[in-house]
Amino acid sequence: MRKYKADKKTYFDYRNPKQLTRYTDAFGRIEAISKTGLSAKQQRQLAVAIKRARHLGLLAFVAEG
Repeated sequence: MRKYKADKKTYFDYRNPKQLTRYTDAFGRIEAISKTGLSAKQQRQLAVAIKRARHLGLLAFVAEG
């Protein structure tokens, strides 16, 4: 995963599932903060965006398999 600098502004858009799937594992779970390299605030924003996308049907709750 790509590490983000603390001063860089990062915006996670729930309408962009391609960007959000980078932060989920093979089972559809949200990656840990140690793997994503995000700050705590960015990780919370990411989690909210993924949950919104799942609720709208843009992302799957679990991976097919």
